[in-house]
Amino acid sequence: MNTVYDFTVKDMDGKDVSLSEFKGKLLLIVNTATGCGFTPHYEPLEEMYRDLRDRGLEILDFPCNQFAGQAPGTDEEIHDFCTIRFGTEFPQFAKIDVNGETAEPLFNYLAAEKPFKGFGRGIKNAMLEKFAAANNKQFGDKVNIGWNFTKFLVDREGKVVERFEPTVDMKKVREAVEAAL
Repeated sequence: MNTVYDFTVKDMDGKDVSLSEFKGKLLLIVNTATGCGFTPHYEPLEEMYRDLRDRGLEILDFPCNQFAGQAPGTDEEIHDFCTIRFGTEFPQFAKIDVNGETAEPLFNYLAAEKPFKGFGRGIKNAMLEKFAAANNKQFGDKVNIGWNFTKFLVDREGKVVERFEPTVDMKKVREAVEAAL
């Protein structure tokens, strides 16, 4: 695969969606969870989407329940939670796996393009690193994503240009998005 446009994913209704439908857009692709300490990231993500979608930003939301069971529920229940609690309007896709043998191929690709390099410095980051390592042992050597709310910035040509771990301040994510627009 050469770009994200080569991938097809499932929408919430189980229908195929070619990511080529997003050609020419700046993409922020995120694996999310509704019961995570990072769930409040939905708020600045939605604010960014409302402010920048007219300039070509699309945020693609992929719920994932692989991190301590923090995305329970059906696709519909997850969608309802996000729209009611955070007013999200950006596209949300079917719940997926991002690690292990059943990982969504898109996330294998994203992680191969921009591998995990740690959560950063600080006591909270060190605690997350330890907790994530224990959780992710179940995936053996098939761990691509460290935790919920990992974000990948994809340019208008479909190339992965940046990876943001969930510990990166959302202001820095927004700055990178605005610079790329």
